[in-house]
Amino acid sequence: MYQVLYRKWRPRTFSDVSGQPHVTTALKNELRTGRLAHAYLFTGSRGTGKTSCAKILAKAVNCLSLHDGDPCNECDVCRGIDSGAILDVVEIDAASNNGVDSIRELREEVSFTPAVARYRVYIIDEVHMLSNGAFNALLKTLEEPPAHVIFILATTEVHKLPATILSRCQRFDFSRIPPEDIAARIQYIAGEERFTITDDAALLLARMSDGALRDALSLLDQCLSRSRELTADTVAEAAGIAGREHLYELSAAVREQNPGAALTVIDRLHAASADMERLCVELIDFYRHLMILRSVPQGGDLVVASSAELERLRQEAEQYELAAILHGLESLQKTLERLRGGASRRVEMETALLRLCTPELDVSPAALLRRITALERAVRGGAAALPVSETLKAPAAESTVPPAEPAAEAENPPPGEAPPPPESSAGDGAAEQPFPQWGEVLEALAQTCPPLHGVLLGSAASLRGDFLLIRTNSDLFKALVSRDGNKAHLTAALRGVTGRSYRIGVKNAAPEGATARAASPDPLADFIRSSRELGVEVEVK
Repeated sequence: MYQVLYRKWRPRTFSDVSGQPHVTTALKNELRTGRLAHAYLFTGSRGTGKTSCAKILAKAVNCLSLHDGDPCNECDVCRGIDSGAILDVVEIDAASNNGVDSIRELREEVSFTPAVARYRVYIIDEVHMLSNGAFNALLKTLEEPPAHVIFILATTEVHKLPATILSRCQRFDFSRIPPEDIAARIQYIAGEERFTITDDAALLLARMSDGALRDALSLLDQCLSRSRELTADTVAEAAGIAGREHLYELSAAVREQNPGAALTVIDRLHAASADMERLCVELIDFYRHLMILRSVPQGGDLVVASSAELERLRQEAEQYELAAILHGLESLQKTLERLRGGASRRVEMETALLRLCTPELDVSPAALLRRITALERAVRGGAAALPVSETLKAPAAESTVPPAEPAAEAENPPPGEAPPPPESSAGDGAAEQPFPQWGEVLEALAQTCPPLHGVLLGSAASLRGDFLLIRTNSDLFKALVSRDGNKAHLTAALRGVTGRSYRIGVKNAAPEGATARAASPDPLADFIRSSRELGVEVEVK
């Protein structure tokens, strides 16, 4: 029967253990000098050799012919422990034997002397799974066990162990195995198993395993089911990191602030039964790679990717500002939390990407930083800086209607549309009246023009003849209403709600000045206002 590689090539001596010299050297010295502890605690992440070292130590303390601290693996005791014939070495899974009764049975067994070996060794794996009662039942035995008993505890979550347990054990921390050591072990196994693997492929496997040799060998088994001649492309295909074109499409949509393209990709992936939670995790990993490559000049060692994929990631990172990458990471992390408890995963992903593509809809600090960074870049480059007209430099009175500004110009009604009723031509001298349907207009704008709806949140409106006066201090509104047909969306929303056409005017909600600036809820609006005071007109893109 075929035996998987991580079981077949489990280390049998301390010298075979990869990447843990600080642990193996100390244990071999204790065995050579005979200074053995009665309880050991092995901690560290998965696949780093904790259980393997526990089994090697159990053999070594009982070996009849110890070789420089390593078990000989040839004597009757070593062979009996390997085959399971000697019952003096007991391995307990604390995940399934975590009750008080299991520990009470163990306490009764430790009083019996070993049948064949020198020591009875109890290996308790995943010891953090024991209940509080089981820990309390183990304390006295763990502190003063019989002279013929050794306990070896192994766990991946040492912070869950009581301090009373920690103080009774000799602790060894297993670190993540360096990629170079994992790659060297893979090359050794390849020579013994008679298959070929390139250095790039072995290093890619090592980086993907995140310091766990067992994970690397499991993935190596999966790759060998495809081919006996492994390259980096074979590994990437087997691991599922190839064919990620949709991630670059979504990234381009975010960079170009094109929500339509992003929603189209989501729709295509949803139709193909893609898991939205996995997509979110992939995007988080993708933006992490961009963050590293944008921040660290030589960050290729920190990114798990083939050489061709790494070069493409570098090119993508160069087109980003770091603030935009951090905004993406923060938004996607919050989205991942909502995905696990939300009613519609597709809607959560669509909402997240809509905010990434339209940062003015997001009021988080990361989104504001991204927008300010874009404005600073535009001002430095001079592409968005235009001289301010004299009419903009002069402070406007609160009740002044600016029909001569672009934002206050009335759009000509389309051909064939009925002219406004006679009462709509009252002019500037007409009495100002409240406009109670403004909330319905904003709801319509939310469907047709989300950016304009975002900057108008919290505003109010009133009627003066055929003018609709919008009370707002948002400079973003003045910038957005005159570009990309946004004004047409506003007038269309007005016609849809009222059935009439109005000219648009802007009315300051509060006097300009330091007090108004201090109370402004939008830091980006403060930045634009300060720029205008310096004689620069800033256009938001």
